[in-house]
Amino acid sequence: MRDRQASQGARRAREFEAFVAGAAGRLLHAATLLTAEPPTDNPRARRLLTLALAHTYASWDRLRGEDPYDRTRQQLAVRFARGAWPQYGRFRPAPASVLAGLSPQERLIVVLRLYEGVAEEQTAALLGLPVERVRTICARAMATLLHPPRRPAPTAVEAEVAPS
Repeated sequence: MRDRQASQGARRAREFEAFVAGAAGRLLHAATLLTAEPPTDNPRARRLLTLALAHTYASWDRLRGEDPYDRTRQQLAVRFARGAWPQYGRFRPAPASVLAGLSPQERLIVVLRLYEGVAEEQTAALLGLPVERVRTICARAMATLLHPPRRPAPTAVEAEVAPS
C-alpha cells in the first residue's frame, strides 16, 4: 500500500514539474503584466504565481481532465483581484510600465482578454461581472492604452530657467 502511494506521489510530482517547466514562463509574464512591475524586478508577480501554482498542485489529483494551465490562470486572476483591488491606493505600479495607467480591474481584463485570449463570457464568469461590463471595461482600457491622457503643457513660469 505504501509503495503504491509513494509511486502515485512521485508520478504526481513529475507531472506537476513537467507542467511548471512548460507553463511557468507564460504564467509569470501574465502575472508581471497584472502587477505592472518591470520584468527584471517583479517580486509581487512571483509571489502571485507561487500562490497560484501551490493551489494548482494541491488540487492536482482532482483536475480529472481539466487543463491545469486554465486552473492556474484562474487562480492567478482570482488572487490578483482579491489582493490588488483593496490595496490599489497603497501600491501604485512604476510609471515606466505601459499598463501602470490602468486600474487593477482594467489590467486584469486586458491581460485575460488580449494576452491570454480568454473569451468575454469566461472573463465575465470568472470576475462575476456581466459580459457587457467586461466589454466596456476592456474598451475603456484599450482607449487609455492607445490614447494616453496628455500631460498639461508647462506654464510660462515653469518653462523659464532660473537666473544664476
